[in-house]
Parts: sequence; structure tokens; C-alpha cells
Amino acid sequence: MATAEVLPIDQPVSWSAPNSAMISTEDLWKTYDMGSEQQVHALRGVTLRIKRNEYVAIMGPSGSGKSTLMNLIGCLDSPSKGQYWLNGQLVSELDDDELARIRNKEIGFVFQTFNLLARATALHNVELPLIYAGVPSAERAERAKGALAAVGMESRMHHKPNELSGGQRQRVAIARALVNKPSIILADEPTGNLDSQTGLEIMAVLDRLHAEGNTIVLVTHEHDIAEYAHRIISIRDGVVAKDEVKR
Repeated sequence: MATAEVLPIDQPVSWSAPNSAMISTEDLWKTYDMGSEQQVHALRGVTLRIKRNEYVAIMGPSGSGKSTLMNLIGCLDSPSKGQYWLNGQLVSELDDDELARIRNKEIGFVFQTFNLLARATALHNVELPLIYAGVPSAERAERAKGALAAVGMESRMHHKPNELSGGQRQRVAIARALVNKPSIILADEPTGNLDSQTGLEIMAVLDRLHAEGNTIVLVTHEHDIAEYAHRIISIRDGVVAKDEVKR
């Protein structure tokens, strides 16, 4: 196993300007109001930088704040306090419509539950982000076919999800994440619903995509899955507990 360089949390790293990183957060907080003047601080001042073409795993037990951090990085939610830049753009203060546009343009999502439309073919599922982006029909089809070919699913493009195995469905989901050529691929427990062998195949696909120049942020609670990444950020009680760069 590769050794890791641990970045000391009590001695903040001297970061470069935010626009030099793909993902940049400053003192990011997320607080939920539970009523009766009770508040839950899911994130407590997270500051981190992720560069272009990094392969990063965000780890933590249930309730640690890793899912909240994923939602903020993925522009699915807005912070209560602090700033977040994605690809040089300050997105922490955007409204819901603007966040939706950023999500479709900049982020390719891969979810544990695949999130495919049951009645649509693999090809149509992959085309969806392009439909939202207003890409013409002929170009949509060509780009979707190319994305499916990139994950070895070109021969199954006219099959619906119930005609595909779990691993094949996840490959379609990865193709959908790729089709808009996003700035980052955000994978949330991508092997959680797969058997061990199929999980290895999906992680091999992500490895190859990283080697081809994609920036990948992997959210997981499994140590063996996190080991595929080149850097592991551990979240505990809403703060960064450890930041390890593997050598």
C-alpha cells in the first residue's frame, strides 16, 4: 500500500488563490435549524482545495458531515456561512436556478442508486443532461453514443435499466456523468449497490477516467474504495480531521 503524507490540521496549508483550484472552500459551515432554538452544525468551517485532475476521496462515518459536504460541492445545497468557488466561479451565493445551471454544466454525478429513468433506454438516459443544456438532437445522440462507448456500453444503448445488470446500470450512469464534459465527476458511494467483483470493475472505470484527465471526487465510508484515490480527506464531526496525500 502506498504511503501517505498527512497534512497537519492545526497548521493550515498556505493555499494559492482560489481560482487556481478546481474546488475551493473557505470556512464552509452548514447549520440546520431543528426548531425550539436547537441547531445542528453539520459542517463547522471546512477549508479545502482540490486541483484539476486530482482524484480525491472524502471519507467519514455516518453523521460526520461528508454527505453535507458532497451536497455543497455538488451545488445541491448552499452553505450557511463561508465561500465556495468551483472552477474559479463563486457559487456559494447563487440562487437555485443558477445552481442548477452550474450543476448541469460543471458536475457529472454518479450515485449509489444509479438514478436512471426506468422507461428510458440507456441512450436516452445519457442524453438527458444534453437535453437540459439545449444541445440539438443529432449532436445529443452522437455525444451520448460516444460516452456509452467510453464505458463499454455501446452494444447495450437501446436497453432499458431493467434489462441491465447493476454494473451495467452504473456504467450508464457514469456515461451520463461524462456526456457534458464536466469539470468534476462527483461519485457518491458508486459501488454501494454492487457486488465486490462488479465494484472492482466500476472502480477500474473511474481509474481510467482519471488517467484520461478527469477530476474525480469520491464520497465513501469504505476504506478499500477510498484507497483508489490519490488523496483522502477524512471528515469527523463536521471538520476536516485528516488530509492525506498518497505517494
